[in-house]
Amino acid sequence: MPADLAVLGLGHLGLPGAQAAAAIGMDTVGYTRDPAVAAGLNAGRPPADGSLTAAELRRMLAAGFTATSDPAELNRVRTALICAPTPLGPDRALDLTGVREAARDLGPRLRPRTLVVLESAVYPGTTEGMLRELLEDGSGLRAGRDFPLACSPGRLDPGSRVHGYANTPRVIGGLTPACTEAAAAFYGRLTDKVVRARGPKEAETAKVLETNFRHVNIALVNEMAVLCHDLGVDLWDVLRCAETKPYGFQSFRPGPGVGGHGVPVDPGCLPHSGRGPGHPLRMVELAQDVNARMPRYVTRRAAALLNEHGKSARNARVLLLGVTYKPDLPDQEGAPAREIATRLLELGARLSFHDPYVAQWRIAGRPVPRADSLYEAAAAADLTVLLQNHRTYDLQGLAAKAPLFLDSRGATPAGAAHRL
Repeated sequence: MPADLAVLGLGHLGLPGAQAAAAIGMDTVGYTRDPAVAAGLNAGRPPADGSLTAAELRRMLAAGFTATSDPAELNRVRTALICAPTPLGPDRALDLTGVREAARDLGPRLRPRTLVVLESAVYPGTTEGMLRELLEDGSGLRAGRDFPLACSPGRLDPGSRVHGYANTPRVIGGLTPACTEAAAAFYGRLTDKVVRARGPKEAETAKVLETNFRHVNIALVNEMAVLCHDLGVDLWDVLRCAETKPYGFQSFRPGPGVGGHGVPVDPGCLPHSGRGPGHPLRMVELAQDVNARMPRYVTRRAAALLNEHGKSARNARVLLLGVTYKPDLPDQEGAPAREIATRLLELGARLSFHDPYVAQWRIAGRPVPRADSLYEAAAAADLTVLLQNHRTYDLQGLAAKAPLFLDSRGATPAGAAHRL
């Protein structure tokens, strides 16, 4: 019997799709090249990034989901979703290695009429360029004629209580109109709304715009945070006032840096194929620079606060609260806490940390002590720095206990702490 669905890439992108499919009775197989990942999922061990809870994984397995590292399992699937991660490499270009590997594993096992959809974040042109070529070379089939090919970029808000898989619209761009309709029919079973793009490039570029929109606007409020501090202006009151405007304004919040899996993409400066318009997206380039400076700025603010209260950063006891990139999740992908901790250690600070979702944390190869008694640790520290606002934190109580409290998220009540 052919499987309904194969999900290639069992990370933060692929597992929620597999979960949604298994929940409605699709015969779903998850594929990864890592046998340990497959064995762990089949044994009921949820991923460390928090993309699935243990209970959710148990329900998936009970519904028939299986994970495998055997590419032979990709034979005779009706639909294949490529959900490989595409992180930024050392040169700040998207690393498409995972997409290439998935295409090379799927291509020789591709059968006529199997729908293939790319969900990974990629450069515009990847679906109908690199991916199409690899699949056609491996299978001997022709995309758009022998099998439908489309792009539907992943849209996930991890940990959100409002936006889930079903109620988040899916953008779909097929190689041909028939490819688009085949993908729309598939996603129509999983989501409430599908949005048809003109083609794969439009779908891919929509993802570029969505991600860059977030980074550019966060960079703007991060610059405003620095400006307001220098001017002695309450940034958080400025935001409260500005967000009452009913048109032309969308509120973003500053912070110690930008983490997560959605990385800013500059297709003009770093095209995947060596072809592009030949000029960078200057706004995106600047936003990257601004956001990348925030961990350094938070470190300077921490050192300045200690100095203002008669203490040097050297040998100061500093407690960091929250080291994940997003509240109420264990995922540390790109979290600014790591750079801030490194810089504080370079200044000679004595660090400890607390995070309800992280049991152990290492910086520069050295373990950072974990505070088990949170209020006692805050009272004993010379400075407590909130880097991530988990719901479990009683910030007013912690700020009252701590001799010095720096809130990089603006989550404490006004006047309770020093805020970014």
